[in-house]
Amino acid sequence: MRIVFHGEDTAPFADGFAALLAGPAEIALLPAALSAEADRRTYAAAQVVVANRFGADVPAPRGLRLLHAPAAGTDGLRLDAVPPGAAVCNCFGHEGAIAEYVMAALLARCVPLADADARLRRGDWAYQSGDPARAHRELSEMTLGLCGFGHVGKAIAAGARAFGMRVVVANRTPPAASPLFDRAFGLDDPAFWSAADAIVVSLPLGDGTRGLVGAAALGAMRADAIILNVGRGPVIDEAALYEALRERRIGGAVIDTWYRYPSASEPGPLPSALPFHELTNVVMTPHMSGWTKGTIDRRRRLIARNVQRLAAGEDLENVILPKRG
Repeated sequence: MRIVFHGEDTAPFADGFAALLAGPAEIALLPAALSAEADRRTYAAAQVVVANRFGADVPAPRGLRLLHAPAAGTDGLRLDAVPPGAAVCNCFGHEGAIAEYVMAALLARCVPLADADARLRRGDWAYQSGDPARAHRELSEMTLGLCGFGHVGKAIAAGARAFGMRVVVANRTPPAASPLFDRAFGLDDPAFWSAADAIVVSLPLGDGTRGLVGAAALGAMRADAIILNVGRGPVIDEAALYEALRERRIGGAVIDTWYRYPSASEPGPLPSALPFHELTNVVMTPHMSGWTKGTIDRRRRLIARNVQRLAAGEDLENVILPKRG
């Protein structure tokens, strides 16, 4: 089996990959820019391509049997460019890590450990027990809203339940009744946005979700509520979010997925054209919520299982586009 890992962002999954396969394989790690003729030939001969990007700007691998995204999001793959004999799969395995990130962010809002530490080092006992005005909030007092109830949403709900939180969800397909949530809304129901103290957006990016969370949704949120984005940046309208935060119409935001990312020409950009970095009611992180050693290992193992299944003629896991013809 000829396997290509395309792009530097696939290198963590290529490391140790051969040891997970039962049989021999030709494995190549190629750079994102296929400028060398030898790299283009290797890519064109691949039977399996592991990549976050696929389209008309790469050589057509005529013998391609499997295109595997090493992530859940596939918005970088041109599915109409995939040859009919190839299946397309993606990976999850990041949901537990993202749930931990979300719970850490919520806990940081309720339990001001860092600020209490910094103050006490100056002799400031600002959070000392005894005065009701100094009491901090508990997660169990809060309602968590989940905009999206897939793999990630369910993992976050389980974490929230462990802390005694009330959970409401909004999803395109109405979810079956579950002990993980108290109430379900449709994605277009404005009542969802006013029903929670914190809302987590975990929706993938697509034609139906781009800009879905706009001025109307943000305007319906409680004045002290926060919004967390761990899905895709453009699911939340960039300008509407910035204005809601700048004018302090909502309590704050925790943003992990953005509108602008590093590129070869701009390796260290600010993550938006708007000055989110100047706002004091925003926590900014660089798309890190699901990136853990455990996530890498689980995804590497899934890709290896699918290569084994492909070789054995067995059904693949996480198929988003079956082979045609």
